[in-house]
Amino acid sequence: MNKKVFSFFLILIALFVGAFYYTDIVQKPVISVLNSVKISYKNAIEFVENSFHKHFYQAEQITKLKTQLQKYENNHLVMQELATEANDLYKINKSSLKLNPKVELVRAISYQKFANFNRVWIQMKDFNKSKIYGLTYKELVAGIVISKNSKPLGLLNRDIQSTYAVFVGNQHAPGIAHGNNGKNIIIKYIPSWFNIKKDDEVTTSGLDNIFFKGLKVGKVISVTKAQGYQNAIVQQYYKSNNPNYFYLIRKLK
Repeated sequence: MNKKVFSFFLILIALFVGAFYYTDIVQKPVISVLNSVKISYKNAIEFVENSFHKHFYQAEQITKLKTQLQKYENNHLVMQELATEANDLYKINKSSLKLNPKVELVRAISYQKFANFNRVWIQMKDFNKSKIYGLTYKELVAGIVISKNSKPLGLLNRDIQSTYAVFVGNQHAPGIAHGNNGKNIIIKYIPSWFNIKKDDEVTTSGLDNIFFKGLKVGKVISVTKAQGYQNAIVQQYYKSNNPNYFYLIRKLK
C-alpha cells in the first residue's frame, strides 16, 4: 500500500513539473507569486544596505551625489534644449515630427531559469506586452525586453532571441544583431559590398524602433561571407555578470 501511495505521489509530481514547464496557465500564477516574493526580498535587502551606508558614509555619499546630480541636471538641460530647438525647427518647416524620448530606470528581479544568465525578469510599471523595449547599461546596449507569460523578460545580448538593428563601421553598413548563447554576438545580413574589417565598431541604427541611433554595442573580431551577405562576430561591450539595474527605452520620439 505504501509503495502504491508513493508511486502515485511521484506520478503526480512529475505531471505538475511537466505542466509547469510547458503550460502557460500553470506558469503565470506561479511566476507572479515568485516574482512578488523576490521583489519584497530585494526591497528589504536594499533598505538594509541603504540604512547601513546612510549611517556610516552619509557625508561622503551626499557630496558624491550632489556632484552627480549637478552633472545629470546639466546633461538633462542640454538635451532638453536640443530637443526644444529641434521641435521648433520641425514646426517652422511644418513637419509633424517631434522629439519626446522616454527612458527610465528598471530593476532586474532574478534570472528566468537557473544557470541561464542571459534572461532576467524585469520589474517595470505600465508594461505593454505587445511592445519590444531596448535595455541599456551604463550607456551600452544590454539587450531587449519582451513579454513572457505577460511579464517583462529581459533578453540580454547573448540570448539567441535577442535581435535588433545595427550599423557596422564608418560606412554604417546595416545588419541585424543576434545572440548565440556564447561569449560573443553575431551581426547577420550585412550586404557584401561593404568593406567590414576587424575592430570596426558596431552601434545601433535606430531603425527598429527599439534603440536610439548610435548606442555602442561592440567591436568586430572576425568576418565571414556566405550567400551574398557577410556575418561579423562581435565582442560586445556590455559584460556585467551581475545585472541589477538597467535603463529601459520606453519611447524613442
